[in-house]
Amino acid sequence: MFSWLGSSADMAIDLGTANTVVYVPGRGIVLDEPSVVAIEQRGDDQKVIAAGHEAKTMLGKTPTKIVTVQPLRDGVIADFNAAEEMIKFFIRRVNRRRLFGSPRVMICVPASATSVERRAVHEAGLSAGARRVYLISEPVAGAIGAGLPIHEPRGSMVVDIGGGTTDIAVMSMGSVIYSKSIRTAGNAMDEAIVNYARFKHHLMIGAPNAEVVKKESGSAVAKANGTHVTIKLKGRDLQRGFPAEITLGPHEIADALTLPIQQIVGGIRQALADVPPELTADIAESGIYLTGGGALLEKLDVRLQQETGVKFKIAEDPLRSVVRGTGMALERLDEMADLLIKP
Repeated sequence: MFSWLGSSADMAIDLGTANTVVYVPGRGIVLDEPSVVAIEQRGDDQKVIAAGHEAKTMLGKTPTKIVTVQPLRDGVIADFNAAEEMIKFFIRRVNRRRLFGSPRVMICVPASATSVERRAVHEAGLSAGARRVYLISEPVAGAIGAGLPIHEPRGSMVVDIGGGTTDIAVMSMGSVIYSKSIRTAGNAMDEAIVNYARFKHHLMIGAPNAEVVKKESGSAVAKANGTHVTIKLKGRDLQRGFPAEITLGPHEIADALTLPIQQIVGGIRQALADVPPELTADIAESGIYLTGGGALLEKLDVRLQQETGVKFKIAEDPLRSVVRGTGMALERLDEMADLLIKP
């Protein structure tokens, strides 16, 4: 087992579409910020002036010489230069006032990231100053962080619902038996709410507003009509062009989320059909674990169980299961070597 030195700068990074989370052994989670970077153009030069929460507040509000960029799309790098600068910014912030050399870094990527996408993440980490960069798939990291018995001779299944992708993996005896990504996750749920408001109520709302509604009032199962819960949405009336507010009934957000949830269900059913029946029996007995921010959607586990006939369990602290698992894998490199993926 690898043991950490007290002065280690090594870190685990969950480089997500919506948020980037950094974990340092011995210190725990030291950074959790939106995956947004603000860049100022100075002639032929560019300078990062903000990243994370500060940069997110600038979205849509900057002068022409400043651009705000979300470098990741569907869990992979869409803008290499912006991603590199963002990673550099966060590494410097984590190691501020610490006299460390270049860190070793482990970064998680979606299960179905292509070799080109994996190399982009690997190169971004090296360009940002890492001494070595290791890669691990998000559902595997989530399984490790959730404490699943992945080294035992029995099937363990995890579904990690992030911002850009839902990643599904089945593991046994320290190896990945099955893995797949679905590019439907938290952002798609936000977009589904935006579309529902637009086409059902002729109201234009932004994705940030939809995200708030999802987190505060969303449910995967329609609430009973007798439930005295209403949801207010503010936006622009598409017919008159004026600011407007609508009130949604207790069942409407569940209706709005039907399509993305059904796409996730389809991926889970496919996984259960593709793994050997002996592993399917193990999974049916122990259940499927949910990690990622999407696992926090109210009654999602209930809805998935209704759709598949398999019980679902929400991992403890699902938002941070992936980054904790990534850190644990870096701590135990020898033991986890077979679970890492090549850039």
